[in-house]
Amino acid sequence: MQVLHDAPLAPLTTFRLGGPATRLVTAGTDAEVIAAVREADDSGAPLLVIGGGSNLVIGDKGFDGTALRIATRGFELRGNTLELAAGEVWSDAVARTVEAGLAGIECLAGIPGSAGATPIQNVGAYGQEVSSTITEVIAYDRRAGRTVTLTNEECAFSYRHSRFKADPDRYVVLRVRFGLEDADGLSAPLKYAETARALGVATGDRVPLADARETVLKLRAGKGMVLDPEDHDTWSAGSFFTNPILTDEQFAAFHARVRERLGEGVEPPAYPAGEGRTKTSAAWLIDKAGFTKGYGTGPARISTKHTLALTNRGEATTEDLLALAREVVDGVRAAFGVTLVNEPVTVGVSL
Repeated sequence: MQVLHDAPLAPLTTFRLGGPATRLVTAGTDAEVIAAVREADDSGAPLLVIGGGSNLVIGDKGFDGTALRIATRGFELRGNTLELAAGEVWSDAVARTVEAGLAGIECLAGIPGSAGATPIQNVGAYGQEVSSTITEVIAYDRRAGRTVTLTNEECAFSYRHSRFKADPDRYVVLRVRFGLEDADGLSAPLKYAETARALGVATGDRVPLADARETVLKLRAGKGMVLDPEDHDTWSAGSFFTNPILTDEQFAAFHARVRERLGEGVEPPAYPAGEGRTKTSAAWLIDKAGFTKGYGTGPARISTKHTLALTNRGEATTEDLLALAREVVDGVRAAFGVTLVNEPVTVGVSL
């Protein structure tokens, strides 16, 4: 276990933003993770858990407490069951499952961050969510003071949400188990139209696993969603806002605003999201509200490749980023009556 004091946190995040932590602990085993959590809890010190740092917005003043960086490693396949240590690099783990010929997470290729973060956010992209393959999550329960195993149902997954996100100070994820599929080297049925079009097949079809992964990587790279230290469009947290889910009444009001602003013939994106609910596109809202690719003149701007990503052009502060985020939220609300919600976790700051 490594312990540093007054340690910079910006290098541990994909935004490369944020001030230092009073204390930074790097834990390489589950036992070290638990010991660090218990020490912080016993002393009453605030605790910030960091995995890959791809979903964090840390304030410029930093974090007055213990930041715990989880650097555990472990990739174990038993038949179609995969167990990952929380500190495993997610994109690397996806690549290894594709090499092993197992389907279920191939369309989640290229997503930055650690395996332990995936159940917290119920990570999803290109028609797949981890909740569809996660069977169990092993976590340290800070309230009970012991390690627990939660089933998929007990994780209470929903769109970009889970039991862990709903109660962020209770659980520290240690390991995640997945149930994958052996489909003779083929992917799971493709659910996302853009992926199917890029592969020249229909939604619902299966394709070779490697083809599915490579296609998703290309699509993500074209939107600045694959980490590249030389490309400031990837100095981000990926999608900064979640896609709004609206009730029937809210969607009707939104639809009326769209017609009023953009004309009678314009139809906003609409996807079923359960009974009486419709999901629309945050990226579409941002663009149609006037915040196009590359928007901004300061050190924090919208990505030149994708309107849903807010980026650090190299000299930004967290306050620069938040000012841009607030401008976008206010602009979308004024244009369409819809309030966007940030996807990354904020530390010491808020929108």
